[in-house]
Amino acid sequence: MIGDMDVTLHLAQDPEADELLGRSPLAALVGMLLDQQVPMEWAFKGPRTIADRLGASDLDAHDIAAQDPDAFAALLSEKPAVHRYPGSMAKRIQQLCQYLVEHYDGEAELVWKGVDDGRELLRRLEELPGFGKQKAQIFLALLGKQLGVRPKGWQEAAGAYGEPKSFRSVADITGPESLTKVRAHKQEMKAAAKAAKAAGKS
Repeated sequence: MIGDMDVTLHLAQDPEADELLGRSPLAALVGMLLDQQVPMEWAFKGPRTIADRLGASDLDAHDIAAQDPDAFAALLSEKPAVHRYPGSMAKRIQQLCQYLVEHYDGEAELVWKGVDDGRELLRRLEELPGFGKQKAQIFLALLGKQLGVRPKGWQEAAGAYGEPKSFRSVADITGPESLTKVRAHKQEMKAAAKAAKAAGKS
């Protein structure tokens, strides 16, 4: 369990998928990894779909790391696919699990358990395969805001995502209403980036 407690998350907006995210540190990490180029709910439903297809109640880093890459890619590609790019995401999930096996004995929560400094935790998250700085900061904010993992300086390390009620990322989603706010923020950011790009061309 994350931070020795069972938390109810509302990222997939699907009770079974959210239940797994709240009790499984690896599922939460895999959901965060999948959260790009697809709607958030689709990404965070992925871990549950993968566990179901593996015939398991949870994700196991040792098991996933040892899967045949082609078979694992096929598992993610089955309809409905786990992601828009199931093949490349299967590879990334396996890389993440292999890294966790190598560095954390396959226990995802050891990435943050006992870490008492926000910057150190951010560094550890950034070292995970598939996690750039932004993804690491969002996950750090999620840990702090919803999962009770709050090392010293975590809000500063998470940047704007750590600000209370900033509604910038999945870290602030606690139900349909906040999901709408985060989605609106993302659309504003996209529109601003598009306008800036257009202005640069003129």
